[in-house]
Amino acid sequence: MKTIQHWIDGTAVPGTDTQPVFNPATGAEQAQVVLGSAAEVDAAVTAAAKAFETWSESSLTQRTQVMFAFRQLLVEHEEELARIISAEHGKTVDDARGEIIRGREVVEFACGLGDVLKGDFSDQVSRGVDVHNFRQPLGVVAGITPFNFPAMVPLWMHPIAIATGNTFILKPSERDPSAANFVAELYKKAGLPDGVFNVVHGGKPAVDAILTHPGIRAVSFVGSTPIAKYVHEQATAHGKRVQALGGAKNHAVVLPDADLEFAANHITAGAYGSAGERCMAVSVAVAVGDAADRLVDILKRKAHEVKVGPGDRPGTEMGPLVTRAAQERIENAVTTAATQGATVVVDGRGLKIDGHEEGFFTGPSLLDHVTTDMDAYREELFGPVLAIIRTDTLDEAIHLINTNPYGNGTALFTASGEAARRFQRKVNVGMIGVNVPVPVPMSYYSFGGWKDSLIGDSPIHGPEGIRFYTRPKVITTRWPQPTHQHTAGFNFPTSS
Repeated sequence: MKTIQHWIDGTAVPGTDTQPVFNPATGAEQAQVVLGSAAEVDAAVTAAAKAFETWSESSLTQRTQVMFAFRQLLVEHEEELARIISAEHGKTVDDARGEIIRGREVVEFACGLGDVLKGDFSDQVSRGVDVHNFRQPLGVVAGITPFNFPAMVPLWMHPIAIATGNTFILKPSERDPSAANFVAELYKKAGLPDGVFNVVHGGKPAVDAILTHPGIRAVSFVGSTPIAKYVHEQATAHGKRVQALGGAKNHAVVLPDADLEFAANHITAGAYGSAGERCMAVSVAVAVGDAADRLVDILKRKAHEVKVGPGDRPGTEMGPLVTRAAQERIENAVTTAATQGATVVVDGRGLKIDGHEEGFFTGPSLLDHVTTDMDAYREELFGPVLAIIRTDTLDEAIHLINTNPYGNGTALFTASGEAARRFQRKVNVGMIGVNVPVPVPMSYYSFGGWKDSLIGDSPIHGPEGIRFYTRPKVITTRWPQPTHQHTAGFNFPTSS
């Protein structure tokens, strides 16, 4: 039985307490992961603080060279890392490859930080006085990341943090921890000095130690909204900067003028890809006007066509859920929806896969005639359940989205430019797609929602990531000529 250890100061570090790591496709225990405490977090902070002394003084060229090498190693080891993710998370190998590529885009953004980190210079702002600015790293920073993207979400954090001169401690999900250690080994091969990137595994004790440790300057978090609020409150109370990205309830609005086959095809992929375990998954389709009956018919057909199976089986489109508890929670949610009056158009409960009968599988479920007071609408189910809500007009659909407490992502399917422009200006959501179901922005933009989907005001990666992991200095300089002495004024200085 493999034991997944911490990675501190460039080497694997054992622990005492452990918990099992399962293969979701078989239901079998495949490894043990050590669970860190305040002591392991403190050891990681000590290593990271020592490494910061030299890493923060390294040249930008040195840091970006490491990122270029790291990026190449991610390319060379993509298949191996994808299979590690699939075996512990359950998603298909193709889907895992996709998350690695999206994470790698942030590494590529970090490779080009020379342009992004250029400061400003203003000559002769006053007689003989110039002003310029630049940004410096914070110190030791940490990331607490979820199970659903064990490679991509951490890659949204640590490449930018490290490339800007910080040192990093990652606390990944204990459900699928191996990707973090694999990435740590790639960093070492890329030439990253020991202590710059560290991994501490564990649950709440490790999280609380990170949130309260005086040596950690900033914390990045992605997860559920209640935990995001907890992380934000605890970390800010202990003087840290915080990125805290929470949950979502993402709507895809379909107008009657849309290509319904196109819309349904993309909504199906957005709803059931990665078994719906995405914070940007399409969980609600809003059918407007007479699009509803036609859209439901097509979505029903496409849901039945989704190929469910083990993530490493060729042709599989949707794998199992991550745990037995997640499987039971999703199937109970479908039962509750039926009890509350929803029409179960496609029922994914009770699915068994030949040869994998003990796996954590459930099939795609499609619910029609869902209302806003039903649990299937109010809760973030985080599974392969798509709810259909019907409205008469686009304005009603916009009002529906704006009254929802979440504001992560939304999409509109239409052939009307006027409708699209009205939608993107009126809807209170941070990331919007027009005929794009999952509008995750490219790495040179920033990712973050509104309302309960982002606690605080710090989105992740892109320009906001640069600002989060650095702080500015503004320098005003005068170099007077020795032969020209000027009397200092006692009034408040001005540019005159």
